[in-house]
Amino acid sequence: MKLLLITCIEEFENEIKQILKHSGVKTFSVKSVKGYKNNLQTSSGNWFGTNDKGIDSLLFTVFAECDCVDEIYTQAEAFNLKQESLSHIHVASVVLEQSL
Repeated sequence: MKLLLITCIEEFENEIKQILKHSGVKTFSVKSVKGYKNNLQTSSGNWFGTNDKGIDSLLFTVFAECDCVDEIYTQAEAFNLKQESLSHIHVASVVLEQSL
């Protein structure tokens, strides 16, 4: 099992939900968060697209079986390639040794 943390701007909420649904994820949590970047220069690595103010964002928490994780990454990457803005979907995963 893996823990996935997915961040995005609020405008991408429905897209994330569709990605999770089509990847076979049955349950997940979502929380409103503020995204910040402490760098004065905008770069392509900027998760939230601006530097000086918090951006209304979402954090999805997913406990996923390993067979659906690759599909989530593939769909998120395909979505990001279509975006003209600096805002993208970001996914990080961690292998869990144990969970209850």
